[in-house]
Amino acid sequence: MSNTYRALSWKLILVTLAGVLILSACVPTSAVPATQPAPPQPTVVEQAPVLSTVEGPAGAVAPPGYAGKTWADIVAEARGQTVNFYMWGGSDVINGWVTGYVAQNLEERYGIALVMTPVADAPEFINKILGEKQAGRNTDGSVDLMWVNGENYRTLRQGSLVYGPWSRFLPNSVTVNWDDASVANDFGTPVDGYESPYGKAQFVMIYNSAKLPEPPKTVNDLLAWIKANPGQFTYAAPPDFTGAAFVRHVCYATTGGYGQFMGDFDQATFDAKFSACWQALNEIEPALWRGGQTYPENRARMQDLFANGEVLFDMAYNPAEASSLLTQGRYPETTRTFVFDEGTIANTHYVAIPYNSPHKAAAMVVADFLLSPEAQLSKADPAGWGDLAVLDPALLPADWQQKFNDLPRGPATLPDAVLATHRLPELPAPWILAIEQGWEANVLQR
Repeated sequence: MSNTYRALSWKLILVTLAGVLILSACVPTSAVPATQPAPPQPTVVEQAPVLSTVEGPAGAVAPPGYAGKTWADIVAEARGQTVNFYMWGGSDVINGWVTGYVAQNLEERYGIALVMTPVADAPEFINKILGEKQAGRNTDGSVDLMWVNGENYRTLRQGSLVYGPWSRFLPNSVTVNWDDASVANDFGTPVDGYESPYGKAQFVMIYNSAKLPEPPKTVNDLLAWIKANPGQFTYAAPPDFTGAAFVRHVCYATTGGYGQFMGDFDQATFDAKFSACWQALNEIEPALWRGGQTYPENRARMQDLFANGEVLFDMAYNPAEASSLLTQGRYPETTRTFVFDEGTIANTHYVAIPYNSPHKAAAMVVADFLLSPEAQLSKADPAGWGDLAVLDPALLPADWQQKFNDLPRGPATLPDAVLATHRLPELPAPWILAIEQGWEANVLQR
């Protein structure tokens, strides 16, 4: 293929800390908005917290530096502090929810000022924290909270760049099922109290039912459809988060299944098994949009192509995103979603606190609010964000379970039961990094 799409270089950080090689991968890459959008208007929910804001969970150990303190002490310390929240800024909807609903509630209830700093990719704040550590700024860092998961979290842990453990001390952590492996482990790296769950994601395929009433429902059937319908399909080039997830689905289907890759990374196994994945991706390349001579650079470009009718499929990690775009008038009213019969990849995303944050108390209060049933309900509302709640419904009071059950569901959003029965695990971070590098070497540069 041509090298039209050379501008997308693999975002890889190689740093050495205490003799450890640290690898950093990507989070969703997209253009960062130049201005903050007006906040959306989600369904109004009760403002009274449902759980104790005085004490942490019974038996929970206080975070480092807070021995003998109660949760009320942490809340008191947090008042008047500013939390610099570094997060991927590629979604106007998400940005508006954070700068609107979340910031307003934190100011009114706790006297905390939340300042959102949007970034295009997590290595921006990882490098900032690393640079501060190398400069000896161990108590006055510029980042207080960060939205993170996957290889980026692994990088932070390996470099001793995160504070903790602290998340099991949050009062609202009692509604999290820590026995769920997809929550207790972040792409194979144990959370161990260094992250607080923020939400869940699951990959869905998006299509226009007016043009394609019966979409192919397995990965192999989709690959066959692509070959038979040239120019009607594409995917964003890794390391774009969603495009990379599509590649992993193809690899799951063509290498004999994901189970053999859930352990430690093995180069010999990778080389032997993943040649089948590169072959499948290279075989469909001539039938992709623009003959496979170029790949969309990010999620936003994929949305434009689908909205304009240039391709018949889109894809997303947020199962409610298509309904949101439909409601906004960007996607056709006949837009619908599906999951592959064999399942689709699901994961959890988190917030973490840098080791050198000067406002750890306020950062913990923010994380606890994000984990509250009230905030999770607002976030799950399609009018707020539409993100999957990370709370376990079985651990919520009955009235809150009903509130989640009563949430409006857009016409393009699959039922929770369908999603739950079609979840596939993410691979450990080293395998994901190898796949993205392998795609660049064996598909993009072929």
